[in-house]
Amino acid sequence: MNESERTIGEIVAEDYRTAKVFEEHGIDFCCGGKVALSATCTEKVIDLNAIIQELEDVKREPIERNQNYTSWELSFLIDYIVNVHHSYLKENTGSIASYARKIATVHGAHHPEVIEIASIFDKIAIDLTAHLKEEEEDFFPAVKHAAMVRKAGETPADKDINTIKASLQKLALEHEEVGDAIHKIRSLANGYAIPGDVCNTFMVTYQKLREFEDDLHKHVHLENNILFQKVAQIS
Repeated sequence: MNESERTIGEIVAEDYRTAKVFEEHGIDFCCGGKVALSATCTEKVIDLNAIIQELEDVKREPIERNQNYTSWELSFLIDYIVNVHHSYLKENTGSIASYARKIATVHGAHHPEVIEIASIFDKIAIDLTAHLKEEEEDFFPAVKHAAMVRKAGETPADKDINTIKASLQKLALEHEEVGDAIHKIRSLANGYAIPGDVCNTFMVTYQKLREFEDDLHKHVHLENNILFQKVAQIS
């Protein structure tokens, strides 16, 4: 297939190093990963040939196995997502929400955008708690079991297949919702630019929000563009 007609998600799934190129151009490669490169460039008024050259440049060196996520078995990929990205969310979401509420109280009068940011992030924190619970207690165990049975040459149980099918669409929709929410926060925060009249807590909050967004992009990419595609093949 012509590179220009491949989706953003397919390109990044093949080589995660290309994510850097898309990030530099403000292109969503996780929740917006189903859009073709050519269509994205047209929408954002980006030179298609120039970005294809940039993608080729970052792919010149052989890809390291620890970045070749598409080669990982389902069980290993799931464990990686839980141990790295779910752990990050569990360890940091609560403290970021607390920081956001604090700067809303202190700086809201002069920077009303932080009041809305705190409200949006509170909802993100609540929604993600339920989302991670469903993945870890229902979806991931069903996927692991079905994959193991398929590998043995047998047919997965209806219970596992039904759980997988019921969860796939719901989880993808939730990814889109949290992606939209964090993009709204970025917009309100003016790309996390630090105003000149704020305290250290304000700066730390914006730094943590940027870190949260970066982790979320990779997390959702691994699930939407790699994990869910592999799962579809066993269900």
